[in-house]
Amino acid sequence: MSYDGSLRLIPAIQPSRATVAVVGRDTEYGVHDSMREGIRSVASEVIARHPVENIESQWKQTQEQLRMTMHRQTFGLHAPLRLQMEKALVNQVRRVPVGPVRNFGLDILENRDASIEYEDFLGDPQWSTNTIDPHVAMEHALGLGHI
Repeated sequence: MSYDGSLRLIPAIQPSRATVAVVGRDTEYGVHDSMREGIRSVASEVIARHPVENIESQWKQTQEQLRMTMHRQTFGLHAPLRLQMEKALVNQVRRVPVGPVRNFGLDILENRDASIEYEDFLGDPQWSTNTIDPHVAMEHALGLGHI
């Protein structure tokens, strides 16, 4: 995270990324690899992205930079460093990857405990119990997959 000294509420519009969206990467021969990158959409490469899309895609990062800047200016240099250290420590906790896992410590550090999001009352769609096989999840977590 870089410190630019500003208390910006929304991300700055960067004209280089706002004009043309680049999709995927080409092979060494200059041909799109559809098997790895998916079907190529020319419309997404030609049509410019709306500036609000750029703001929305960078919203979390900008809010986190604002929060760290305010902590630094209010409490000193140690406050953002301590928060980053605590987030790194909280993220190290590993659990069995079978059921839904909520990292309450990280929610508190990122100030998400005071708001209600989609996942709070409807659940995260990726943790649907119909799609997760506990045996496959444990084999993947322990590296015991098929050779």
